[in-house]
Amino acid sequence: MKTNFTYFMPTEIIFGPGTLEKLATVKLPGKKALLVIGSGNSMRKHGYLDRVVNYLKQNGVDYVVYDKILPNPIAEHVAEGAKLAKENGCDFVIGLGGGSTIDSSKAIAVMAKNPGDYWDYVSGGSGKGMEVKNGALPIVAIPTTAGTGTESDPWAVVTKTETNEKIGFGCKYTYPTLSIVDPELMVSIPPKFTAYQGMDAFFHSVEGYLATVNQPGSDVLALQSISLITENLPKAVEDGNNIEARTALAWASTAAGIVESLSSCISHHSMEHALSAYHPDIPHGAGLIMLSVSYFSFMASKVPDRFVDIAKAMGEDINGATKEEQAMSFIKGLKKLIKNIGMEDLSLSGFGVKEDEVEKLAKNAMDTMGGLFQVDPYKLSLEEVMSIYKNCF
Repeated sequence: MKTNFTYFMPTEIIFGPGTLEKLATVKLPGKKALLVIGSGNSMRKHGYLDRVVNYLKQNGVDYVVYDKILPNPIAEHVAEGAKLAKENGCDFVIGLGGGSTIDSSKAIAVMAKNPGDYWDYVSGGSGKGMEVKNGALPIVAIPTTAGTGTESDPWAVVTKTETNEKIGFGCKYTYPTLSIVDPELMVSIPPKFTAYQGMDAFFHSVEGYLATVNQPGSDVLALQSISLITENLPKAVEDGNNIEARTALAWASTAAGIVESLSSCISHHSMEHALSAYHPDIPHGAGLIMLSVSYFSFMASKVPDRFVDIAKAMGEDINGATKEEQAMSFIKGLKKLIKNIGMEDLSLSGFGVKEDEVEKLAKNAMDTMGGLFQVDPYKLSLEEVMSIYKNCF
């Protein structure tokens, strides 16, 4: 067990079916919110926006809506949202929706209080890595998906379109002050996206368990999250109204977010960011699924140790096997899970990715999200990254 680590997780989390109504009575961190939602129609269609607005009014809080966020958020919208917040005197930000919306809310909260361009503060790629000197507006996260864990971590993933850089950024100011995680808001997610998002949470936990910066608190939550997702994701994909499965997945996602806060993702995530930076129509979770068998087969062959616990958490029988066989039983469990959620036919070529892009993708992954390669349990070379991509075709 690690005996030296820092445990920092400053977010208040209100969890459970029906908890959205607490927004009407809970002490909020300001009096006027910039309420950030996606450019699609789902927050309005399902009545979530109306409910949030109604609860804010009951709580005596004013608001302005910003509704342009894309599924793969872009830096232009961060600047636009921050400008709107400043012009309207907003003193906190609410992100209502999926990971892209809440991530954008974090970036907007930073830029509403700091000068210059968002990319000045981003580390990696063409980012300048400047210090966030003025803090950020307080952030309230209300997730309507179970996947990114952004409600319990500091990370915001945004794309700079002109350079195809999709980079995760975060600091101590970008943890939500408050997150309300109500699984009842998640029953409206279609099966396909339930699967993509659930696998994002699954890989946050797997990667956080494998990362060299793991710690006892992240280990416990990672294994619990892996176990819950293995059991409940197929159920929620099959029946979206299964509130027990939705609740288990909502906690698994939030727990996986805490894993990301205490530990870290590894280069599997860097490699996916490169994919969806060049092919923004690839949902993040889908990209992760398509890379996963090739990536983790390679990693398990090099550093089998921690894969054994993950295989156990997935319910795989590893009795009587060698350590190498036990590690590879995680791959067996992973393939089974991908099949059980109806995703075994996903392919890179189906999304228009071509094999001659492999070098470009590998270089982008290592340049823009190189930090995650530093916490890999095995140090990958450019050639090895390229071969992992190649084996996905």
